[in-house]
Amino acid sequence: MPSAIERIADWSGSRPAFSPLARLRAHHAIADTVGCMLAGIGDQATQAVREAFASGIGPEGAAAVAGGGRATEAIAALVNGTAAHALDYDDNFRPGITHASAVLVPALLAVAQGRAASGLSFVDAYLIGLEAQAAVGRGINPAHYTIGWHATSTVGAIGTAAGTAWLMGLDAAGVARAMSVAASMAAGPKGQFGTPAKPLHAGLAARNAVDAAALAEAGMTGRLDILECPMGIAELFGDDSAAGWERMVLASPHVIESDGLTPKRHPCCGSTHNTVDAILDLKAEHRFGAGDVEAVDTLVGIANVRNLAYPDPQDEMQARFSMHYCVALALLQDRLSLADFTPEAVGRPEIRRLLSLTTMRAYDKSEEAAGRQPHRVTIRLKDGRLLKAERLEARGSIAVPFDDADRQAKFADCCAGMPGAAALYARLTDIDAAADLGFLLSEPAEAGRA
Repeated sequence: MPSAIERIADWSGSRPAFSPLARLRAHHAIADTVGCMLAGIGDQATQAVREAFASGIGPEGAAAVAGGGRATEAIAALVNGTAAHALDYDDNFRPGITHASAVLVPALLAVAQGRAASGLSFVDAYLIGLEAQAAVGRGINPAHYTIGWHATSTVGAIGTAAGTAWLMGLDAAGVARAMSVAASMAAGPKGQFGTPAKPLHAGLAARNAVDAAALAEAGMTGRLDILECPMGIAELFGDDSAAGWERMVLASPHVIESDGLTPKRHPCCGSTHNTVDAILDLKAEHRFGAGDVEAVDTLVGIANVRNLAYPDPQDEMQARFSMHYCVALALLQDRLSLADFTPEAVGRPEIRRLLSLTTMRAYDKSEEAAGRQPHRVTIRLKDGRLLKAERLEARGSIAVPFDDADRQAKFADCCAGMPGAAALYARLTDIDAAADLGFLLSEPAEAGRA
């Protein structure tokens, strides 16, 4: 029987056709990611990567780099992937438990610009890489993620290698080689959450996908059963609860149609979003403010508790991974924005006073074994009322989707003060029509020109 990688590669090499709905959702995800990439240019993680590779960034090169200049495909993917994930505003992808687009878009954009690919081919490659991420992730998660691997770095790199190899023009055998090589590059512990190394994981995964495809193009290969073989990915990175790949089904329908992605409404860890949305819903219904609250109890998944390691965050990176901080923001405000995740914002006295009101608990393993559980919130008000809410899906998910106004408002938040942002957004919404992608990551004013 062909290996999991061979089956994914055979599907990728068949030049699958994608529905109008799949393409539309890909356009939305790509535009969202470009916005996040532009917003992340000034973050310390992005700037550190740019500085480390400054000698490779200049006026000439295969691909554009966030913040200016050009570089090799690999360096561009590294910088741009870090920028896309720097502010934790980029989308979530449940089948892979990855920040799928923060790896896919930078890697594919670098290859597309380096090889003058069209927008149409870029979107095709995105959908191939997304389906591959889903297939790899479903075989090894949730155990892989729960025990501490950042699947964006592992699943993300392996799946994205399918898309980069396809965009480079490799056949099915070449796609399989690229995925096998990427498996040897997979790494990234969740212990880095709350530090600049966390967004670096997305950059490394994007670069690794580009490098793996280039190596495969040159004939490099490895075991094609590396996902399931002894001492392979499943054995080393998961546990016995993983589903494996024997029953893997590809694109029936495409994962972007069946599961979708979840663009973020809030610029912080997705583990907080159901709780924050539930609190905002309760505030709208019951008309209370932060001064009326005596205590907030949150019940979330085991992996969520492990992700949110900072009850008393000391900087903006830690604040993005703090349930206590995000709850405080939700109590004080009607929405969260990028302006809430700065050193000055984290130190606000009105926020610090609210941190101690929140407790966070996790479901036990037996409850999680029964399936995904909603996040539950109980708010005790000073007048004695108990307000309760639960959410299984965050705003932005396929069950509670963004509308056009949501998407445009988020892009505007990401590109605040950048000239030409509206025109750039308009071009991104019809990226299939682009003859080439040279306009991306220029100044927005330049990028928005017809």
